[in-house]
Amino acid sequence: QVQLVESGGGVVQTGDSVRLSCAASGRIFESRLPGWFRQAPGKEREFVAVEGWRDSSPLYADSVKGRFTISRDDAKNTVYLQMSSLKPEDTALYYCTATPFSKFGSTAAKDFGPWGQGTQVTVSS
Repeated sequence: QVQLVESGGGVVQTGDSVRLSCAASGRIFESRLPGWFRQAPGKEREFVAVEGWRDSSPLYADSVKGRFTISRDDAKNTVYLQMSSLKPEDTALYYCTATPFSKFGSTAAKDFGPWGQGTQVTVSS
């Protein structure tokens, strides 16, 4: 079974940048598009970003558009989420996941899987 392992979270200041990594144990990213979700305390898990499919650009949540960038390194079987200009409202547990090509365009958590265990990002003001 494919496992996704996130890393790179921590406590940062408002305006800082952080890069999250997601290492896959198998070649899941050859058959699925990588994506990121996050969940803040007391809130539902929400979509953050998903890699683009064919000629389509990556999709981002409006709240992170222009500040976050999803990318991948196929040689390392790793996906990244570069986060810049961080705000306290970005504080959350960040999850790596993937979606089938046929589901591209969906931002619903039910259309993604498997899931990593998450990495915590805390942005202090």
